[in-house]
Amino acid sequence: MPGERDELLTVGAVARRAGMAPSALRYYESRGLLGATRTAGGHRVFHRSVLRRLAFVRAAQNVGLTLEEIADALATLPSGRTPTKADWARLSRAWRERLDEQIAALEKLRDGLTSCIGCGCLSLRRCALSNPADELAATGPGARYLSPVLRRPPLGPGRPGGGGNPSGATGPVG
Repeated sequence: MPGERDELLTVGAVARRAGMAPSALRYYESRGLLGATRTAGGHRVFHRSVLRRLAFVRAAQNVGLTLEEIADALATLPSGRTPTKADWARLSRAWRERLDEQIAALEKLRDGLTSCIGCGCLSLRRCALSNPADELAATGPGARYLSPVLRRPPLGPGRPGGGGNPSGATGPVG
C-alpha cells in the first residue's frame, strides 16, 4: 500500500482540496507550475504534494507576483520539488523590496485619492491641473500618473484573475 506521500489524487480531488477549479489545475500545469502524471487509462493524476505547491502559488499570487515570477521561483527548487518552509523564507526575502515599493505606492495613492486619481482620472476632459485638454490621452490608456508599480495590464477573458479566472481566486494575479 503506497504511503501518504505517494498518494495520487484526481484533478477533481485536488481541486476540491485546494479550493479551485479543475481548469485552474490544467492551466497551471500548462504554465509549468504543476506536474501531473497519467494513468494507464489516460486520466490526469497528481501526487498529494501538489497541494503544498498550490498553496505556494496562491500565497505568491496574493503577494502580487505574476505566474511568470512564480514559475521562475519554483524553477530554483531542486528537481522541481515541492517548496518547503525554508524555501518560502528564502524566496520571500527576495520579494521584500518589491513589496516595500508596492506598499509605498499604495500609501501615496491612498493619500492623494481624494484630490486626484492620477489621470485618466474622474474628470478626464476637465482636469486643468494635471491633464489640461486631456493631453495624456495620447500616451495610452489607463491612469497615466499611477505608479508603474501599481499599474498592471487589464485583466480579461482567459487570463487568471479576470474574465475567465480559472482559479476562482480574487486578488492580483499574473
